[in-house]
Amino acid sequence: MANRHLSRSIILQTLFEWDFNGKNPDIIPDSLKRNTEEFGSGAGDDDFMKKISQGVAKKYTDLDRIIEKAAPDWPIQKIANVDRNVLRIGLYELLFSDRHEVPAKVAINEAIELAKTFGGETSGKFINGVLGAVYKELGEPGKEEHSKKKTHTEVPYEEMPIDKLVGAVVFAKNGEDWYLGFVHDVFGRWTLAKGHMKEGETEADTVVRKVKDELGAEVTEVVEKLGEHEYIATHPKDGKIRKQVSYYMAEAKYGELKLGISGGLDDARWFKLSQILDLNFYDDILPMVTKSLQILSAKKK
Repeated sequence: MANRHLSRSIILQTLFEWDFNGKNPDIIPDSLKRNTEEFGSGAGDDDFMKKISQGVAKKYTDLDRIIEKAAPDWPIQKIANVDRNVLRIGLYELLFSDRHEVPAKVAINEAIELAKTFGGETSGKFINGVLGAVYKELGEPGKEEHSKKKTHTEVPYEEMPIDKLVGAVVFAKNGEDWYLGFVHDVFGRWTLAKGHMKEGETEADTVVRKVKDELGAEVTEVVEKLGEHEYIATHPKDGKIRKQVSYYMAEAKYGELKLGISGGLDDARWFKLSQILDLNFYDDILPMVTKSLQILSAKKK
């Protein structure tokens, strides 16, 4: 088998040119051929290079949404061209490659090596943080196949930075029916509008603002606090952080929902209560949704 690491280097060079020249997919075949010839005939795996480079070019919009969700502080255009395309390559392999051929950890490690070779001083750490965050969202596929030996010093739980957010289960009445409003993310889950508090805001203020921003709905009342949840996430630059989310139940005016500009979200929709249990939620969201259903069911009686 031709050298896959060298193949990825050629793919990166090709995608760099593709990105720099307006993302025109028509330039990829000639660019790939020219870059391969620079390394000598037979240097790379032609089928592999064609599959990955054309696959990234075809799915880059979806890949970029996922990158922005995993690295919310880094809009895609602010990421350096090399790092941006290393992430696209690693993410494409992580999501779409045959895991028997390219295990998840191999995809991530290869991307890190590309970043260290062609990127800046902190590129490897940045790529590791972003792809690591996506890997955790996917449930750490193939984790049991790799050594559990730690290669870095773990930050004690009590010393991890804390990041506080506020979210809401949004409900509305239309005629005799109650509805819940959710946003859908690029990982295929229905979830809740949520975000960071701004200076001077109360948690209720944040609920009103984020529901408007992400769902386009007007909150009429923040009814009650549903609960809190904490989880550990990986920030591309800061490492592991403790995310603390307070969840509320908020009533809004029923009307057409309009998805706001937010990295990683691709839909916003109302659902009747009878439809809720068929939706795909994150584990931490489900208890909040269940409690809301109980409250609304009691209102119907």
